[in-house]
Amino acid sequence: MNFNKYKSQILLTLITLCCSLFFYLAFYKNLPQKLAFPETNLETIYANYDGPNYMIIAKCGYNKDCIRYNFSLPLPLEYYPAHLPGYPLIIKLFSFISSSTPKALLLSCVFGSVLLTLSSYYFFKLFFKEKVAFYAALLMIFFPPRLFVLRLVGAPETWFLSFILLSILFFKKKKYFPSALLAVLVQLLKSPGILLFAAYGLVALFEFIKTKKINLNYLYYLLVPLSALGIFYLYYLQIGDFWAYFNSGDNIHLTPFPYQVFVSTRSWINTIWLEDVIYIFALSFFALKKLWKKYSHDIIFIFPLLFTLATVMVAHRDVSRYLAPVYPFVFLAFAKKITKPKNRLLFYLLIPAVILYTINFVIGNTAPISNWGAYL
Repeated sequence: MNFNKYKSQILLTLITLCCSLFFYLAFYKNLPQKLAFPETNLETIYANYDGPNYMIIAKCGYNKDCIRYNFSLPLPLEYYPAHLPGYPLIIKLFSFISSSTPKALLLSCVFGSVLLTLSSYYFFKLFFKEKVAFYAALLMIFFPPRLFVLRLVGAPETWFLSFILLSILFFKKKKYFPSALLAVLVQLLKSPGILLFAAYGLVALFEFIKTKKINLNYLYYLLVPLSALGIFYLYYLQIGDFWAYFNSGDNIHLTPFPYQVFVSTRSWINTIWLEDVIYIFALSFFALKKLWKKYSHDIIFIFPLLFTLATVMVAHRDVSRYLAPVYPFVFLAFAKKITKPKNRLLFYLLIPAVILYTINFVIGNTAPISNWGAYL
């Protein structure tokens, strides 16, 4: 293999792997306790939400009896269909490497993080020269900090974002069928994946208005809503409720009015400390403004626009997680500036803060699991 040809990919992969492995080793050796954090071990990583929920589905599917008699998380059984089957299936695939479901979960985190780094790099390469693409992908390993957390714990976001970027990458290269198949994988992972389908639909509409011709290649994307119906049919087969996702309790946080995240009495907010949410929205808005100038009728603008508008209507404290699919487009908007040497230095100076934030978040976001026997 020509090392120089793949030098960027190899370096990015090694950096991503080192970040994950050193983080897990630190928890395994209980090193955070030396910084006055509580005692830790690998179970702290395994227990991070929503990892246990996905592991349970990987073991039981959505079978209520299996979940009821084997697991004891303080969650109603109706809540599990809020977690789509894509990520449990990935965990299940990694169980062929390790029969321990928690270790399979960890493997899915590592591979998902590497996949996100590489797909980000190839995505940025569509628009920038090698150096800018490399440093943009490098900085996105650590920033935003909430995404760094999602790389390390049982969460579908790394796979979700990777398939979004790869789907758009193939779309930009006019390879519509693989793009549509990747969009299906996006939909299988998280329900907001339907917004990617909506974005492709708007692009198709704008193209039709401009050319007065119908591009039949867009028909491939009808596989996305069909896959959503397939998920609902799976719920019908396993628990007898086709609409189980919508009957999963306090799960759908969309509201008819914007900025309801600032109503602190809502169940998933319960705090007045929300100033950071304004900064997160502002960053997205500034990025969209910049993307609008060059990509106004392009998927590169339309998808992050739809996702940002949808997130503005979400009443949930964890807006930084909900907006995760927008982050690559924020980097795209500002990549030329933030990858300059002096600006990169500012980001490097913040990495210790990101690591401490991540340790603090991971320790404080665990499910109450006293017996791991059922998960093994």
